[in-house]
Amino acid sequence: MTVQRSRADGGMAFAVVIVLVALNLRAFLTSSSPLLAPIRQATGIGFHAVALLTVLPMFAMGAMSLFGAGVGQRIGARAGIACGLAAIAFACASRYVAGGAPALLWSAALAGAGVGLVQALMPGVVKQAYPTCIGVMTGLYSAAIMGGGGLGAMASPWVAHVFGGAQPDWHAGLAIWALLATFALLYWLNMRRMAFTADAPRQNLSWRRCFGSRRAWLLAACFGLINGGYTSLVAWLPHFYAQQGWTAQQGGSVLALMTLAQVVAALAMPALARSRGRDMRPWLVLTLLAQLAGFCTLTFALPVPAVATTVVLGFGLGGAFALCMVLALDHLGDPAQAGALAGFMQGLGFMIAALAPFVTGWVREHTGGFTLAWAYLAAVVVVLLPLALRFDPGRYGRAMAGLFESPSHPGAQQLPVLDTARKA
Repeated sequence: MTVQRSRADGGMAFAVVIVLVALNLRAFLTSSSPLLAPIRQATGIGFHAVALLTVLPMFAMGAMSLFGAGVGQRIGARAGIACGLAAIAFACASRYVAGGAPALLWSAALAGAGVGLVQALMPGVVKQAYPTCIGVMTGLYSAAIMGGGGLGAMASPWVAHVFGGAQPDWHAGLAIWALLATFALLYWLNMRRMAFTADAPRQNLSWRRCFGSRRAWLLAACFGLINGGYTSLVAWLPHFYAQQGWTAQQGGSVLALMTLAQVVAALAMPALARSRGRDMRPWLVLTLLAQLAGFCTLTFALPVPAVATTVVLGFGLGGAFALCMVLALDHLGDPAQAGALAGFMQGLGFMIAALAPFVTGWVREHTGGFTLAWAYLAAVVVVLLPLALRFDPGRYGRAMAGLFESPSHPGAQQLPVLDTARKA
């Protein structure tokens, strides 16, 4: 694989466009939770259907993450990511005229599919564009994803009140994110210094080969279980505090605060881990222990301020997400192969994560509270701790042996290549 690059890898301009694209990957997901009360009042949607507002997009993310690499091979990374952003923009815009639960669920699934397409292609692009600082750039990409989630949680209730006054206009609060997605799409398409080219087809580079790899399954399981905690908190944390008398704006602020902690952790943890070598295990364990402390605080109703609990949970979730992305990319040196592995990890992982808010919502509906739901999430973290210790960097080569052919093999298949040196 031959990639032409500028003197400083992908450059600052490309880093900006990566951040702008990533901001769109969670805003639509977190925007509905703080507006749950007016949405339920207007549509009559029940708790099972509310859970589907998170479950459906996460499942769609997973499915499209699996097939996204194939889409990229056919139409190119530039066009593939553009299609994903267009789907997000259209799905969010349609919510302005959504009349009931079916329209909301349909738009959630479409936006999730768009996100999955972007997420399938972007890690390989980042690894190609910034090979010398992959930890920092993956952290920046992950932080921007979570930052978008914070924007959705914080701004959507505010927009709803601005447009609706005393009766929040939840349509406007959900649809506003079409503007951000449209802006990102136009910026992406008009990035003149980027050009995407595809080398000769490579036949044995497919996420389907990962089904035979124990390490690929381990990565997917860890990624999915970690994100299950995130999706559950996105779906239910504002409602949990609403039961204690908090307003929708305050509930959205909780998610925004959690997201801020996620952003800090996503930026810091990969960079800190990289400064100490390739072993991510101590840092991953640290983030899992933070999650365990947060979920135990919620489970046992410990006298800890909500701000502190939220920050600890956000730190644990954000750091673990970013470290998992770096882990997947570190397992293989070739960006195309690493992208296929990351696509498999995200594909199955998001499908696993999609189940968590449904399970926790079911527990809430049948018990009347969230105590057992938080206990379930704490137990999941306990299971993750020994699994994290298996990611010894000295065994990456053995774990990946035979998964893909050598990139120099004439029949090996390759993802679209990013060329940042020449102008389009």
